[in-house]
Amino acid sequence: MQDPLSGHLFVFINRRRDRLKVLYWGGVGYCIWYQQLEEGSYQLPDAQAADDEAGLEITAGQLSLILEGIDLSSVRHRKRFQVSDQHRDTPSSSRRS
Repeated sequence: MQDPLSGHLFVFINRRRDRLKVLYWGGVGYCIWYQQLEEGSYQLPDAQAADDEAGLEITAGQLSLILEGIDLSSVRHRKRFQVSDQHRDTPSSSRRS
């Protein structure tokens, strides 16, 4: 079970995929953001990999693309530099005592 106070956004989409609700904890209470499309529908990522109990986890970038009407199946990710976990865990030799 997910913790609603975790700061994560919980996104709910109806069967017709033309209405979307985002539920989140705003620090002093729950907040709901609602959008109803006048035309078209939201395109969701492939849900086959999703755990039925946990739902489908997406990034903030993916949510933004979904809200903008972009089909995630046609999006290509360009290669970017990333610091490896091994490099990140190595203590810096330039630290002073």
